[in-house]
Amino acid sequence: MTNRLADTLSPYLRAHADNPVDWYPWGPEAFAEAQRRDVPLLISIGYSTCHWCHVMARESFADPDIAALMNSGFVAVKVDREEHPDVDGAYMAAASAFTQNLGWPLTVFATPRGGTFFAGTYWPPDARPPLPSFREVLAAVGEAWTQRRTQAEESADAVSDALLRAAEAAPTDLPSAAALVTAAEAIAAREDQQFGGFGGAPKFPVATTLRFLQSPLLVREAPNAARSARRALVAMAGSDLRDADGGFFRYATRRDWTVPHYERMLTDNAQLLEVAFDAGDAETARGIAGFLITTLQRPEGGFGAAQDSESWIDGRRDEGGYYQRPVSERSGLEPPSVDGKLITGWNGLAIGALARSGARWGEPSWIDAAARAAETVLRVNRGADGEFVRTSLDGVASAAVATGADLALLADGLFALALASGEASWASVARDMLDQALDGGRSDPLLAAHGIAASPDQTDGDLPSDVAAIATAALTAWRLGAGERYREAAVSAVRDHGARGIDQPFAHGSLLLVAAGLVDPPRQIVVVTEDVTGALAVTALRADADTVAVVTPAQARSFADAGFELFEGKGDVPPGGEGLAYDCRAFVCRLPVDDPRSLSLER
Repeated sequence: MTNRLADTLSPYLRAHADNPVDWYPWGPEAFAEAQRRDVPLLISIGYSTCHWCHVMARESFADPDIAALMNSGFVAVKVDREEHPDVDGAYMAAASAFTQNLGWPLTVFATPRGGTFFAGTYWPPDARPPLPSFREVLAAVGEAWTQRRTQAEESADAVSDALLRAAEAAPTDLPSAAALVTAAEAIAAREDQQFGGFGGAPKFPVATTLRFLQSPLLVREAPNAARSARRALVAMAGSDLRDADGGFFRYATRRDWTVPHYERMLTDNAQLLEVAFDAGDAETARGIAGFLITTLQRPEGGFGAAQDSESWIDGRRDEGGYYQRPVSERSGLEPPSVDGKLITGWNGLAIGALARSGARWGEPSWIDAAARAAETVLRVNRGADGEFVRTSLDGVASAAVATGADLALLADGLFALALASGEASWASVARDMLDQALDGGRSDPLLAAHGIAASPDQTDGDLPSDVAAIATAALTAWRLGAGERYREAAVSAVRDHGARGIDQPFAHGSLLLVAAGLVDPPRQIVVVTEDVTGALAVTALRADADTVAVVTPAQARSFADAGFELFEGKGDVPPGGEGLAYDCRAFVCRLPVDDPRSLSLER
């Protein structure tokens, strides 16, 4: 049997390289083989720190008898969802036609052209009612393909047509402030009054929702809804969801935030750092930043994707055992492994969160960590053609293309790094990346080649949706003075999807945050000073504003020369003083002040 996974750049795929399953990685070879043999594709999607993915691998994929059934009746394809989010999204959307219990591992049965005709998630090797055994599923799907193929193909076509129709959305007006307040109050109505957060078990951090609730518009117009976000953060930070080292686990299996699912994701922690930033919670922010830098940051500079829930303890795999020990007892244990993939967009989330928080709380080491990650991702996460790719591992770039969201999330992080460091070059690179995302970016070529419908879903999952990520970066660019076309791009995105966001606010927090930013005139503060750590700079960084830049006169001129009009005419300061602070509302700047007491902390 050919071992096709051992040399891939995905730790998840490499972990399956020794299975008796004749796995193919995602690529044209698998499709060609399925068409040659005239058998279905069995597409198994997961990721390296997924507990139930580990379980199904041990129970089924390592079983020679089950592997023989897979090999004889199917072409088996193993996909890392973190490496191929477009593929995961497309098949997750198709799977929703067959099961509402969506998650990972995702198991999809598709025609040789890739159309889904049956799907599910975890199946055990032996029946555990109401779950059938994986053996039974394989036999039933194989029989359906050989005995009722026409029905299977018609089912696949129907799913594809339904997804294409679902992607069509009529533009609407921008949501009003009143509509956004109503949406926020609908979210707040789901607050768990006893334990904080929203809903019952399992309970997730829902960082994108929390950030919407923290928007200045809602702090002013819906204060109780806004306070529910603060209460959720306090509850999570004081619960078992937060490890002793300050990092947060993926979710809690119980309503009171106990019994966590112990994997720790870069996405969750980077976004919760932003939530702590907006809440002014320096203690929680320092814990998260420490986890990001100490545990997830790789020696070459970028941030790994996640830390596993499992580790080896006393010769066996143990879920959560390491984290349940006091910190003082962990030194003698092997820590759970870190998936070292550098995912372009996810690194953007961490870069932005560390840059903003580091500037606010006077932590230059956080800004340095963000800069090291940015330098690494910009250098390493590129293909031979110079285009950005989705991931890299150990300095080697993957062939998986970067999505529009990858480009936008990294761009937004680089904008934040530019403001925190005063270096306009980061903003110039960010604008170029954002332009590429706005031009459509690139998508998985195999999906397009086989006519596999992309996911129409623009709801937030563990990070902002593609549309919201691009709109967020466009809004940031506009606030920096990059031009009105960026505001127009953000407006277009919100008009296309805002109505659905208002109807389903809990699932569209990141897009609604953009909508709130478009309703409120921006406040921008630019401090031009030779003393970037002086009292005027410190006061500005504590102020309630959408954009705060502390720059030297030379840096202000560099931003202006690069085309960021917010900095035009601000490159000179009187000698010997603190510098000048420009307080701008909707790009109209008040007379500059040189006294920190003259700069309002309030909007």
